Amino acid sequence: MDINREDYELGLPIIEKAGVAHKIDFREGPALPLLDQLIQDENKKGAYDFVFVDADKENYLNYHKRVIELVRIGGLIGYNNTLWFGSVAAPPNAPLMDMEDIRHYRPFVLELNKALAIDPRIVICQLPVGDGITICRRIS
Repeated sequence: MDINREDYELGLPIIEKAGVAHKIDFREGPALPLLDQLIQDENKKGAYDFVFVDADKENYLNYHKRVIELVRIGGLIGYNNTLWFGSVAAPPNAPLMDMEDIRHYRPFVLELNKALAIDPRIVICQLPVGDGITICRRIS
């Protein structure tokens, strides 16, 4: 899913060369309504092996509430930017980098991280590469 098909088409030659184009069902548009459509289809629940979320941080928790239904038990969900420039480890009153985005999105990333840590349906692993990737394996 992406709001911009151009990004998908950019990677399409690599996808085709890898021989996995038949495994990808690209959908263009805002993710929340598209996810809601998928959830309504009982055949899609638990049908996905892997979902990677790199989207608007305000909705990360909303994405989790939906994709957890779509990923099979044993499947993986990856969330990008979960270290958020290291700001998630900073004390609440610590000065943050002088970037408005960091201050604005930090609470949403913190909210997701806290929710993932207590979600009994998953086990998680934080990869401190780039800006942080959290990998969740669905266990129930």
